[in-house]
Parts: sequence; C-alpha cells; structure tokens
Amino acid sequence: MRVTIDARTRLLVIAPHPDDETIAAGELIQHVRSAGGTVDILLLTPGDNNPWPQRWLERRLWVGPADRRRWGLRRRQEVGRALARLGLPEEALHPLELPDLGVTTQLREDLPGLVRAWSAQLARCRPTVVALPSLADGHPDHSAAHVLARLAVAEGAGETPLLLSYLVHGRPEARGEPVALASTATMHDTKLAALEEHRSQMALSGGRMRRLADRPEGFRTVEAADGSGVLPWQPSAAMRPWLKLTVADGAGARTWPWSRAPLAREPSGSWRLTERPRTAGPRFAKLHVDLPSLWIFDHWGWCEL
Repeated sequence: MRVTIDARTRLLVIAPHPDDETIAAGELIQHVRSAGGTVDILLLTPGDNNPWPQRWLERRLWVGPADRRRWGLRRRQEVGRALARLGLPEEALHPLELPDLGVTTQLREDLPGLVRAWSAQLARCRPTVVALPSLADGHPDHSAAHVLARLAVAEGAGETPLLLSYLVHGRPEARGEPVALASTATMHDTKLAALEEHRSQMALSGGRMRRLADRPEGFRTVEAADGSGVLPWQPSAAMRPWLKLTVADGAGARTWPWSRAPLAREPSGSWRLTERPRTAGPRFAKLHVDLPSLWIFDHWGWCEL
C-alpha cells in the first residue's frame, strides 16, 4: 500500500520509550518534514526503569527512586537531541510520564482516564496519520500503547486518521497491508545519527539497537478483528490456576482469574469470550500472570476480539 505524504500530513508518532521514535519512525518523520507536514511525538514513559545500563554507566549496584528520576531526565534530554537530528523542534515532544514497564497496570486501573487524556492529545494534534506500536509487540508497554491508541481514536470525533503500526520486539501480525516508504541514503544515515544520541541505551545495547534501526522501515495498516470473540490461546490446565484475563474496551477494563472469566470452550478446543460487548468499537483481551519475573516480555500478550 502506498501512503501519500504532503504538506497537509500531520503525523503523530506514539513512542512508549525514548528511542522508539527513532528506531520505528525515524525515516517516516523525515519524509513528513521534507514534504512540509507536521510531526508530533507522544512519549509515554521516561524510560527510567532500565537499571542495567544505569548500573554500568554510573558504576552502581543499587538504583533507588532518585537515581531513576535522574536516569529518566537523562533519557528525556537524549530524545530531545535525537529529535533535533530528525529536524523536529523541542515543542514537538509531548511526554505523558506514565510508569516505565507499568503502562498495562495503569490501563487496568484507570482505562477511562487514560483514554480521555489520549483523546485530548489527538484533538490537539489532529493527526492525519498515527504511527503506533503493533498489538503483537512483545514488550508490554508497546502492546498496551496500541490498545490505548485504538480506544482513544474510537472515542474521538472528526476524521479518523490512518493508523500505521510498527513492530520493534517480536513477530509481525498477519492482519493489515504492509506499507513501505522509499528511503534515501541520507535519510537512513540521519536516522542512525539520531539513534546515536540515545547514548545511555547504546552503551550496553548498541549492536542490537543498530540492527533494529538498520532494518528497512516498514509499517502495517491497522485492521479490525472479525469480532468472533475466540481467544488465540489454549493454555494448559497446569497453567490456568495462575492465569488472569483482562478485557479492555470503551467502557473500561475488567480482570478475572482464569477460573472465573466469562469463557466457553469451543468444540475445536479454543476458548471464546461470552461477555457481550458493552460498547461499540474495538475490544481487546490480554492473558497474563501477575507474578514477579526478571523477564519483561509478554508470553501471551494482547489480542483483538
């Protein structure tokens, strides 16, 4: 699919953490700017809950709340320098200050409040194109950002923007048409130079981040699910006592232990949500375990019902 970018384009990039804006959309940002369009960056978290680079660079083992705040400020300064490399002014950045690695928790606790705040951001920016994380992204902040963005767009008035999803962690979704932009060597080099401004992250993960940014920049159009309510997961009986199911839609978020969730077993062995939709618009489900873990990525993640 081809996307028309011109002086009327208003792009909103939703970045869960500092550096996502560059890795995922550094060239798209330049395309819009060179065409005379406008770009805004909605930064969800300060990226302060990333202790290993901080331990390495600051030569400390213990990272306390004050250390984290200082680290978040450093990353905010880095994203400002990266955006300047991409040709964006300081006022293009709109930080929300959500908790790093805590976006899903915030969504479960106050989904209506978050959707109202995001709807206000959309009303202010009036984007014609929104670049948002893929629902299939394995990082919980990324997939939760997709849910929040979709619900906010559904809540908003006026023309619906074109939604283009990007993937940083994991495998792409099958739904949606692929969208690729013609790049130039200059644009790509500028993107890589902007990435280098995220020095706190490059210290330990420079090789991985350069590989992510060096990929051809691509997106997929966002298409609604078929509405069947069938979940894509078939967890084993041994796992079910630990599992929880969260459903999020325009009416809020609900969470149940697996044993109490409104589910019915299909003849195929799949599970189907029996709760009727409470509102029109998209509806999402997440399967998860609320147990401490050093592994930050989702095992099951979100699906659209």
